[in-house]
Amino acid sequence: MNINVEVQENEQFVKSKIGGEIDAYTAPQVREALSPFAVKPNIHLTIDLTDVSYMDSTGLGVFVGLFKSIRANDGQMVLTGLSERLKRLFDITGLADIMEINSEVEGGV
Repeated sequence: MNINVEVQENEQFVKSKIGGEIDAYTAPQVREALSPFAVKPNIHLTIDLTDVSYMDSTGLGVFVGLFKSIRANDGQMVLTGLSERLKRLFDITGLADIMEINSEVEGGV
């Protein structure tokens, strides 16, 4: 179970790129890397999931927690680079209706 979480921060803009599988074993690493940014006011967090090959409900829970915290602090979270499988996961759970998801990777920080 490998996971790689890269984070680039530039004032209120944070860009993260995650690679690997997000499951019960690796989700804490994702949460630990991104949670500090979620409590900052007015943060704009973009998370690139292009290299995520698998995600289970634990991973979804991490993104729900980040989303709630960021929204509570008047910030914005955007998920990019979702594969068809990941997009379907967010669609089935209804999270695609409340979270901003772009299928293409956007510009950097």
